[in-house]
Amino acid sequence: MTYSFDVSRPLWLIGCGNMAGAMLSRWLETGLDPAAVTIVDPNRAEAPGGVRLLAAAPEDEAPPAMLLLGVKPQTFPAIAQQLAAAVGANTTVVSIMAGVDVKTLTGAFAGAKAVVRLMPNLPVALGKGVALLCGPESARLQVEALAAPLGLALWVNDEALIDAGTAVSGSGPAFVYRFIDAMATGAEKLGFASEDAERLALATVEGAAALAARADESPAVLADRVASPGGTTRAGLNVLDADAAIFDLVHRTLQAAADRAAELAAEARKA
Repeated sequence: MTYSFDVSRPLWLIGCGNMAGAMLSRWLETGLDPAAVTIVDPNRAEAPGGVRLLAAAPEDEAPPAMLLLGVKPQTFPAIAQQLAAAVGANTTVVSIMAGVDVKTLTGAFAGAKAVVRLMPNLPVALGKGVALLCGPESARLQVEALAAPLGLALWVNDEALIDAGTAVSGSGPAFVYRFIDAMATGAEKLGFASEDAERLALATVEGAAALAARADESPAVLADRVASPGGTTRAGLNVLDADAAIFDLVHRTLQAAADRAAELAAEARKA
């Protein structure tokens, strides 16, 4: 799917590491004019064609319509002071920093038009990601135009859900990769060559996820539909379902990630 959107140029990216870079790649792929983008990152050696790259925010230009913060949270206090003049009354500040809450951001950029937190995951580079959003109603149309090409854009009213959601969508891909690895390892133990086992596991998960995304039924219903009574799938599900073991494992995994996200947020507030 191709998107056409207008971010009310210009757009400044303050820091452009893996995540911000993945987002920018997707935006450019889906029609964003590179001339609308300025990357401000002293550690970056090059930028995509047509995108301006600076080591520091320009002091002699009008504030941008949108400023995306992609720096490390621990560097934010110092960078916020440097950016104060770069944020004007018509600037919407969008932060993808983990742990830095809206209150802190609003305090740092009191003169901004709006402040929004956007927590993405790496599949945004393919337009198959998740962007959790928290911010004022007045900024939704503008920020949704930015988030739409990335995949699912989900607004939350309770900012605490940003930390919880990060455990699901942000950390979730790593958990899925671990499951794929476990499936591949299991296939090897059944006799498949290592390379074939990995291809088999990847294709199985990709196809199942695509089908689930298009289905009207829930994943729980789909699982039971695949499992005929007394069949091979039911035999395997009986292992996963015993004592709700898989649900307990996943819950503990997500809770550990969510707890750590909350800890990082608390540390950021103290900084």
